[in-house]
Amino acid sequence: MTERYLILEDGSAYAGKAFGSLATTTGEIVANSTMNGYQEIISNQIYHNQIIVFTQSSIGNTGLDQNAYESILPSAKGVIVREYENLATDHFKRISLDKYLKQHKIPGIYDVDTREIRHHLQKRGNMKASIVDVADDHAFDQLHATVLTNQQVAQVATPKPFPNPDEGANVVVVDFGLKSGILRELSHRDCNVTVVPWNFSAAQILDLDPDGIVLSTGPGSPENLPKSVLDMITEVQSQAPLFAMGLGHELFALANGAKVSQLTVEHHGSNHPIREIITNEIFFSGQEQGYAVDPKSIDHAKLFITHIDLVNGTVQGLRHRDYPAFSVQFSPDGAPGPKDSVGLFDDFMEIMARRRDSNDDRY
Repeated sequence: MTERYLILEDGSAYAGKAFGSLATTTGEIVANSTMNGYQEIISNQIYHNQIIVFTQSSIGNTGLDQNAYESILPSAKGVIVREYENLATDHFKRISLDKYLKQHKIPGIYDVDTREIRHHLQKRGNMKASIVDVADDHAFDQLHATVLTNQQVAQVATPKPFPNPDEGANVVVVDFGLKSGILRELSHRDCNVTVVPWNFSAAQILDLDPDGIVLSTGPGSPENLPKSVLDMITEVQSQAPLFAMGLGHELFALANGAKVSQLTVEHHGSNHPIREIITNEIFFSGQEQGYAVDPKSIDHAKLFITHIDLVNGTVQGLRHRDYPAFSVQFSPDGAPGPKDSVGLFDDFMEIMARRRDSNDDRY
């Protein structure tokens, strides 16, 4: 079995055995504590340019399901696991994780103490890492010299609009790194969806006559996107109901005057406790969070906080005081993870229905 190494920019090195592609790669390293749904995680564009460390003890033991991909072309940089099960097929004829990673040129390492790596990241914070053949000085020099792109959204979002047709509400989804779970939930509600590129203007979006607008999840920092994106949000939120999530939530906050900062340690996992303020209800969500809205920066004349994270106290939901616009930091589609918050899509549907049925044109 081929031996390979995970090296971190702080000088740490972890030996393991190779699976997937044998490519050498560099990315930001993040730990994910989700107990299932590794296929959805690896194919989620939020992990563009990242090496994913799974703290679940065994990965690859279910095979991959064609209906569970969150994107067609995954863009994660690597996969690190404790134990790897090479289940090639079952009665559904699913491919193995090893074959899937080889198809997409993503390297993997197993037989590594992934929980120790996670504890290390919690102490040292976010950093770059590489998967290499030899953990020598040259490999570390290459790692330190590598500059990771800050154009993640442009690299993963659709360059052209495309439809996901149905006969219900006309919804425009702005793609910042869209995951398929969002489209599935809209399809379950018969929405007639048009997905548009992240750099579409407000005029181009409104020309599609949307009943509602969704700002999708996506990778990277919201501050790496141009001001034109914030201008678009400022305009469309006053013209149609808006639902934002993940990166979309952070952009919604910035567009309304709040500030966003990077977390010292990213939060990735499921069963994350969230409190809804108005009801005091606690539910569990999936998280892929690298940035958080600064609560002290929120203009309460424009926005109010709707949800709070019970682990780290971060802002998890916002709602506009004047417009039918709201956002959440977590993943309401639950792919993978709990479905506790999937009702937010129903709230969005209700807001769109009220607007269509109303003669009030204040929106």
